[in-house]
Amino acid sequence: MTEETQTYHIPVLLKPAVDGLDIRPDGTYVDVTLGGGGHTREILSRLGPKGRLLGFDQDEDAERNIPDDGRFTFVRSNFRYLHNFLRYHGVEQIDGLLADLGVSSHHFDDSERGFSFRFDGVLDMRMNKRAGLTAADVVNSYDEERLADVFYLYGELKNSRRLAAALAKARQASPVTTIAGFLDIVKPLFGREREKKELARVFQALRIEVNHEMEALKEMLYAATEALRPGGRLVIITYHSLEDRMVKNLMKTGNVEGRMEKDFYGNVQTPFQAVNNKVIVPDDDEVARNPRSRSAKLRIAQKRDLPPKKND
Repeated sequence: MTEETQTYHIPVLLKPAVDGLDIRPDGTYVDVTLGGGGHTREILSRLGPKGRLLGFDQDEDAERNIPDDGRFTFVRSNFRYLHNFLRYHGVEQIDGLLADLGVSSHHFDDSERGFSFRFDGVLDMRMNKRAGLTAADVVNSYDEERLADVFYLYGELKNSRRLAAALAKARQASPVTTIAGFLDIVKPLFGREREKKELARVFQALRIEVNHEMEALKEMLYAATEALRPGGRLVIITYHSLEDRMVKNLMKTGNVEGRMEKDFYGNVQTPFQAVNNKVIVPDDDEVARNPRSRSAKLRIAQKRDLPPKKND
């Protein structure tokens, strides 16, 4: 294993996340975010010879981290297609699924990917470099109202309309294609004391829109709910309030909107039971080793063994 592979991505909450899967040596598991392969390698170390692990990733950079292990199957795809690829590989039920939803330090440190405002480069932000709109396409082609919605919904920015108006005006003179050009337009709209935090939200909003992250997460969570066997574990690491709210709602109510359906006795009808009632966060030592973990939250739930629904 090369040094580059080892430092590609430091896995966040490695032990508690993999512990949360409660791995059976002969079980079938899915890591829907292969990335640097840290969680994947730990899962494989706990599987027996009859165990099986599928790993998803749409980013070609992650492909160099595919483990050379006969128990592992790599799926070169967005995890939103979990249902389709489980069927394709003949998997009817799984014993556990792990998702680390954060963007890796590798992506933030690669100026050519456009994920960070620390470097100049192209305004790209695609996780899959082989397809889809770039962040520059979004900035230059969305009308002002739609652009404002992106910043408001996915960045929770109070000045979303001012941001959109400034970009719409600037692009009339010339297209906004680089990070430096983008920052020249939006930086004056933020105070110096909160500039980094607000810019992080701006970039988060664009990244979510470019990669359709919320739609993909919703589809994956519902597919995972269907695929997990009774007693199977759902283990999700989140990094911002939008995705964390969606995961928490699914685990508590069975849907990402948080709509509660109750039985005659007032019990919430959900396919999951929380394993950790209190969210798990990294300790101070882990944050010191890996600042990326600072905002991480780990939620673990177990699939209930519910009786089949009666037809109305």
